[in-house]
Amino acid sequence: MANVEHRGPGNALGTGASGTPEGRVGAVRIALWLIAAVLAVRQVAVVLRTPKGDRLTDWETWVGPNGVLHVNGSLYDADKFTGTPFAGLVLKPFARFAEDALGWAWTFGTLGLVVVLGLVAARALPQPISRRTSLLAAPLAISLLMLSLPVRNTLHLGQTSIIPVLLVLLGCFAVRGERASGILIGLAAALQPTVLLFAPLLWFTGRKKAALSTGATFAAATAVAWAAMPHDSWTYWIHHLAGAGLGANPDANANQSLHGALLRLGLEGPLEIGLFLALGAGVAFLGLRRAVRYARDGQLLLAVALTGCVAIAVSPTSWQHQLLWLLLAVVGRVGKRASDRYVWPIAVVLVMTLPSKMMLPNMSVLDPLRDNVVLLAALASALIVPFLSRTAPEYQRPIPTSYADPVPARWKWVPLFPFWRRVLTRPNLLLELLLIRVGYSAYQQTRLAATGGTISGGRERAESHGEQIHSIEQFLHIDIEHWFNQLTARTPWMESFFNFYYTSFHFVVPLSVLAILYLRRPAQYRWARSALGFATLLALVGFWGYPLAPPRLMEDLNFIDTIHGVQDFSQPDYGTLTKLTNQYAAMPSLHFGWSLWCGLVIAILAPKWWMKALGLLHPFFTVCAIVGTGNHWILDAVGGAAVVGAGFGLTYLLQGPRVKHVLKVGTGLKPAMAGLPAEPSGAPDDPADKPKDVPGKAKDVLSKQKDVSKAKDVSKPKDVLSTSKDAESDRTPS
Repeated sequence: MANVEHRGPGNALGTGASGTPEGRVGAVRIALWLIAAVLAVRQVAVVLRTPKGDRLTDWETWVGPNGVLHVNGSLYDADKFTGTPFAGLVLKPFARFAEDALGWAWTFGTLGLVVVLGLVAARALPQPISRRTSLLAAPLAISLLMLSLPVRNTLHLGQTSIIPVLLVLLGCFAVRGERASGILIGLAAALQPTVLLFAPLLWFTGRKKAALSTGATFAAATAVAWAAMPHDSWTYWIHHLAGAGLGANPDANANQSLHGALLRLGLEGPLEIGLFLALGAGVAFLGLRRAVRYARDGQLLLAVALTGCVAIAVSPTSWQHQLLWLLLAVVGRVGKRASDRYVWPIAVVLVMTLPSKMMLPNMSVLDPLRDNVVLLAALASALIVPFLSRTAPEYQRPIPTSYADPVPARWKWVPLFPFWRRVLTRPNLLLELLLIRVGYSAYQQTRLAATGGTISGGRERAESHGEQIHSIEQFLHIDIEHWFNQLTARTPWMESFFNFYYTSFHFVVPLSVLAILYLRRPAQYRWARSALGFATLLALVGFWGYPLAPPRLMEDLNFIDTIHGVQDFSQPDYGTLTKLTNQYAAMPSLHFGWSLWCGLVIAILAPKWWMKALGLLHPFFTVCAIVGTGNHWILDAVGGAAVVGAGFGLTYLLQGPRVKHVLKVGTGLKPAMAGLPAEPSGAPDDPADKPKDVPGKAKDVLSKQKDVSKAKDVSKPKDVLSTSKDAESDRTPS
């Protein structure tokens, strides 16, 4: 499958910008290689720090003192070995080596295979590529491989799952000659039978000798294993239907195949087997047809990745350490707009590096998606994702992003990051949802880790900080929490209202504000989202450095928990919700901080005075709710206001002032807030705003102008008229 276009590295994550200074590219390249080296050292350290009985468990099962490869009987009697008879034949000689020395050699050998795999993948990327991409592709590929769950599991378990992937890539892109290529892929198929799917890919892309050589090598290796171990071969190929019945718990979440998914859905017996065979045949036919099309298009690495994704789906068992094929799918380019180009690679990297619980909320209705997230990503790669053809004009030159002209700042050194320009168009929705979900998962994990991973771990320190806060408020004469909490508890309507407000509006209002901004004012959405993100990150620092017990969890102060009821302070993890989240993450209060962010955004951007007033009522009711229910101190709200102010300040310093007004394109030439749709050109609000006549020269500009942001003089109609619906330009108020 190798051809003349695959003689140099390519771009795995989109087009590279040409003209980058050599010094900057060299520095980035060195940094990426250092990151790859640090990740490799870290993976080795993690393996070696793991207790001897807990590391390389699969390797121990095979070649350890009591491993199946030492047994004279069948490899499959203990139901521990799930590889092919050929794999057992190859691995059996290793059982004679010293166990400890072999474990070290296997760990470092696996790291070497990962490096080779990254280098081969980098050199197999489709042309044309930029020099920057050619320099950065290899260290970036190796770093992603080191971070991926399949490689991490392989190192931890001592598995051989990297070898078939590497053999296929070497056969497709490294060796010369079709017979040599077929021999390597055939050996990979002897270790992992679903690799035989590459034979039709080779055949239908004109590599018929390689396809025949693949089949012949697979048959020869299997025959040798059958001659050496006839009983085991019969058990694997006939009794267990090519290994389909081997291994414990095939319905476990780690089995990311169609067979495993159907078992998790509760299907069993002939119905499940028939449905699996039918679905597998359909996936194989459609996926291989797409792979052949992209191979003929010159995207051979993408074709290999899609074939591997088909193998994941149709294999009876695709354990987590065998899912490396999906990571190779990042080489496909998706999206005609430049802003969409990174959505697919980021989604794949997140799926391959993060646990599924971080990708989707822990809700029972989402269990089928969360339990099969890798399988769904593999099926999407093989069947659905519209990868661009190399002949498409957007493949090399995607539609550029619309940026606002820089807004003059108060200080010359603002913004600190001039390249972080204000984007006028709305970002990709999938990428935003992934960002929100992963960010919130990190937020939850940080809150829990702030007390050492357990709630009770930080109880004493948090209560000590609670006494400090209470003393400071008494000194400042602002300790009104106890009075207001008792008043709320004695007044039924106040208790019901504030309990509902506290539990219901914390997430609903910020998400609603973000949704409205995303749909109606995309330029302002990015500004507001950045400020909220910075505020949340700063709050996490506060949770980590200053765990604080809320008033309701201070035993001696007699606060009433109006939401959770009476607490049993004799229990280490007291409180109804202490098992779900860190109850000592009170300073700063993000309940108040997020509500203040909502109020400020609404007050700044809302067009009507009553909308602004309604928005400012939200933080007022929130501070009443957090104090009345006994969940926060007054100083917690002050801390929340501080991180929100710092979030807006960081956004200003890093990106510069927000885009306050955008000149709307239309007959009336009316300025409007950034992101709002343009006024209809034929219906201005005020007849006086309608121009009496449009000069002929301006009409020409109206038909040709593509981006108003390029206009140098916004005072002249002929320089700003445009028919582009999305064209927007920044204008600072006089």
